Amino acid sequence: MKKKVIFSIILLLFLTIGTIEAASSKQRVYDFANLLSSSEIEELESKAEKYSKKRETDFIILTTYDTSEKDVVEYTQDFYDDNELGFDRPNGNAAILTIDMRNREVYLAGFYKGEKYLSDYRLDLIRDSITPDLGEGNYYDAFYGFMKLGYRYMGMNPNADPNSIIFNLRFQLIVSLGIAGLVVGSMAYNRGGRVTVNEGVYRDFNSSRVIDRRDNFLRTSVTKTKKPSNNSKSSGGGFGGGGFSGGGTTSGGHSHSGSRGKF
Repeated sequence: MKKKVIFSIILLLFLTIGTIEAASSKQRVYDFANLLSSSEIEELESKAEKYSKKRETDFIILTTYDTSEKDVVEYTQDFYDDNELGFDRPNGNAAILTIDMRNREVYLAGFYKGEKYLSDYRLDLIRDSITPDLGEGNYYDAFYGFMKLGYRYMGMNPNADPNSIIFNLRFQLIVSLGIAGLVVGSMAYNRGGRVTVNEGVYRDFNSSRVIDRRDNFLRTSVTKTKKPSNNSKSSGGGFGGGGFSGGGTTSGGHSHSGSRGKF
């Protein structure tokens, strides 16, 4: 009887360990285009696991040279449907970055919780941020930047503008430093006493005088510059050029946000 109990406990432990290992080895980096080294894939998988667990949304990297003649958006949608991606359930919370190397296009998509927190506009911001690295072939940095910014934006109110938040933080920091500088400067000035020596102490006014003074007015010129048009937030232009915002719905009926561009 005791042997059976011990055997059952050992078997339960093995099953538990196997379940934990399976959960921790979940694939989130699909580098079919071979843009990354094995060590880079390992590092990105580790970061993706950490960020995905904290935001309960899978951060997926997908690269390919062959979209099977599909558009990059359709390819992303079908990959999401066919592989049942999602943190909380099959076809659940996910944020996907897809690279089509044949056409040098990038597409970002957010599903469910990913769609709620990573709107078209926020995905535009992420794409604008990582496109320079994509253009220079720094794929690891671009993919990590996608995860890092996506993680950061998913920690904000869905209706907040990340640019405004960043601006406000910088403005507050500048104002704080300015006030601190004025206080310290005032304290140092008052502590050191007044300077009573000026240029009049050393000048001989009987022998020093202005010899001549002359003002020459040459000309006045006016330059006019056309004011650039103010594009809307969802224009999706960015560094890549030809980009646009916009999600859609997969053939499986799953709605998502999106941002697309060249690199």
